[in-house]
Parts: sequence; structure tokens; C-alpha cells
Amino acid sequence: MPRTSYVRQSSSDASVTPCVPARVVHSSVSGVRVESHGTDTDLSAPPRVNDQLTGFSASDPASGTSFASQVRTSSEMRVAIVHYWLIGMRGGEKVVEALCAMYPHADIFTHVYEPGAMSPTIRAHRVTTSFIGSLPRAARAYKSYLPLMPLALEQLDLRGYDLVISSESGPAKGVIPPAGALHVCYCHSPMRYVWNMFHDYRERSGPLTRWLMPPLSHYIRTWDAVSANRVHEFVANSRTVAQRLRSYYRRDSTVIHPPVDTTSFASVSPAELGDYHLMVGELVRYKRPELAVQAFNRSGLKLVVIGGGEMLNELRAMAGPTVTILGPQPFASLQHHYARARALIFPGEEDFGIVPVEAMASGRPVVAFGRGGATETVIEGVTGTFFMEQTVDALLDAVERCARMPFSPEAAVSHAGKYGVARFSLEMESFITQALIRHNE
Repeated sequence: MPRTSYVRQSSSDASVTPCVPARVVHSSVSGVRVESHGTDTDLSAPPRVNDQLTGFSASDPASGTSFASQVRTSSEMRVAIVHYWLIGMRGGEKVVEALCAMYPHADIFTHVYEPGAMSPTIRAHRVTTSFIGSLPRAARAYKSYLPLMPLALEQLDLRGYDLVISSESGPAKGVIPPAGALHVCYCHSPMRYVWNMFHDYRERSGPLTRWLMPPLSHYIRTWDAVSANRVHEFVANSRTVAQRLRSYYRRDSTVIHPPVDTTSFASVSPAELGDYHLMVGELVRYKRPELAVQAFNRSGLKLVVIGGGEMLNELRAMAGPTVTILGPQPFASLQHHYARARALIFPGEEDFGIVPVEAMASGRPVVAFGRGGATETVIEGVTGTFFMEQTVDALLDAVERCARMPFSPEAAVSHAGKYGVARFSLEMESFITQALIRHNE
């Protein structure tokens, strides 16, 4: 049976007032509706609001009534937020946090919940876990229970909810929404380990897992594709993810970039800059941290690495005298290192990539692999440089180009500000308002 954890705190922790209008590019890529934040090179373009998506001032000419008045307010609707697991505050959980601020009376459903690892905003909501949360060592071994998660999701009771918002990277969208409810899925990515990175995960697994993965992944992949039919509207966190949704589910989506708390970062004067480059993130293989370590071992330049994960000890053994592996660090240390780094090194392909935005919000340039979400946030020759092959030579060439590049910390900070929390809240509120109107027509 599902398990419910309920802690109600002051709603003041969860208040976000949308004040930054969305900037919309009217374009279509393979059926994808794309919302971005101005042109790639214009850092000062005034905001433009897409009337079709906003819906707050449009009227129904037949009735003379406002479209927004046809939609129940968030305080009247019963809202369910479904997230795969709540065990730490990473990018997916920041989206849940922003959704909780938008819908302060929403209930949360998830597989595993660690209250101590969550923000006060999330802890202020009622949280119900699936039966996965009651299984042995679920907080640590939750990924081992992946084959059971389709069954667990379908047992969650969502009767009585008007709006279901699933946050998908692990299994979340496969819930059974009530008839008549609107189901919006905010997709960070279709499950990487059964879709685009299946062979990468299998290749580095142990013998038993390698043997089990094909039949189990086939079952999960089939269920995942079928469960996409339970979603009325998809939102993708980047154009990269929107293309995956189109490829794997044959579904169109609207791109709304995730919230980044850019106001928590600040630049420093040139006199305070350090002599090191910086890499930040979970130390797992698909992020390619070993590539950065190998490159800076060869170059003799200083590299500082912040983050934990399965490769931490391996990277420490690999690091030469100019590479410092700090491991996990408190937020104050992260802020300090961001602001004083020569540049951020971002060697992997990410769905969106919050880390480059945080670096730019700190007034620092980014050296990134030229695929995935970084190509949507980093501006070549303005806020950073790209390398197109994941090789040591290509990365070091990009580092050299970045060092020679004319760079304005103020321009980088301004550009990063377009990905803030208030912008996300406004764009999601606009989208959901219009989705409710379409759903109720």
C-alpha cells in the first residue's frame, strides 16, 4: 500500500511570484513547440510573450469571457505532482520545488522519500510513497527495484485530482490519471538506461546485470512507450529532450527550460580570480569526468573537481599533481569556486545542464562538449567555447580558445539570468492554463 508522509509548514516558504515574462521563439523542429529566451546572440533583447501560450488576456469572442476565467484557480484544483524519487536536491528536484511553489496545496507522489534531503518547500507538502519505499534498503537500493516501479506507479490512487503533473527522468508518468483530469509530463529525459544510453549502461555493468538487462529493459521500454499515451501534454526541458520524445514516443512537446537559481551566484573582481579551471557535477561515466582529468594531467594546467559519485575514487587515483579532486562540497564552497575559476569544464552530453548556467551566473565562461543542452545555453565566442569531439586534444584546444576569447562577466551574468526560477514559473503557469483550456474544450 502507498505510504503517506505529511508535514505542513508555512506556505511562505513556497511563494514564488512570476515576474519575468517568457521569451518565445516561434519555430518548429520535427513538430516541437519551442520556447527559449531570446536569440542565441542577443543578450539584451526585450522579452516577448507568446499570446497563444499566455492565455491571461485573451477572450472568447463568442461568450465575451476571459479564457483564464474558464479554468479553475490553483486553490480550487486538486493537484498531484508525481516524481520518480526524492533522495536529494538535484535538477529534477528543483523542478518539483518550483512546482510546489506554484501549487502550494499540491500533494506529491514518489517511490522513495528522504525528508532530510529535501528543501523546506517540498517538505511542506504531503508526500505519498509507492510500495517501493517500504522495500528493504529502498533509500539506497531504489534503482534495483526499477522493474517493480511500473506496477508501483499504477497502484498509486489519484482519484479526485483535477491536474496531474509528472516529473519524468526515472519512472513517473506511468500513473493512471483519473478520467477527466489533465496529465502534463515535464520530461527531463526519457529513461536513459532503457533508451538512448542503454548500451552504455549495460557495457559498464557486472556480468549478472548485463545478462538481465536486455529482457528487463525490453519489458520496461514497452511499458514506458505505452504509458506515454496516459499523458495529455508533454513539456521537454530542452530541444535535445524534445527530439527524444519525438523519436521514442512519437509525441510533440513544448520546450520550457528548467529553473536555475541564478540569484544565488555572483561574480568577483578580476583581482580575485584563481589560477584553476573547474569541473562540477556527479562523477558518473556518461558525464565523462575522466576526460577532463586526462586533459589537465597532460596540459599541466590546474583543475579543481567538485562532486561525488561512483567514479570519485577512480578519479582520485587518476589525478596528477595539478588536478585536485575535492569531492562533494557545501554550497558556499561551490559558490566560491564557481566565481573564481578561469572557466568551467563541461565534458559530457547533458539533457539540459544546470551547471553551465550556474557558472555563467557566476560571471565565468564555459568550455563544453558541443552536443546536448549546453548548446542551448552557452553562446560560442560570447559566454564560452565548444569542442566537438570527446578527446583530450579537442578539449585542450577549446580551453586555449576560451582563454583568448574576449569575455564580459556582466554579459554572462545577464544571459544566465534568463533561466531563472520566476521565468520557469511564469512559462509553466502559462502553458498549464492553456493546456487546461484545450483539455476542457
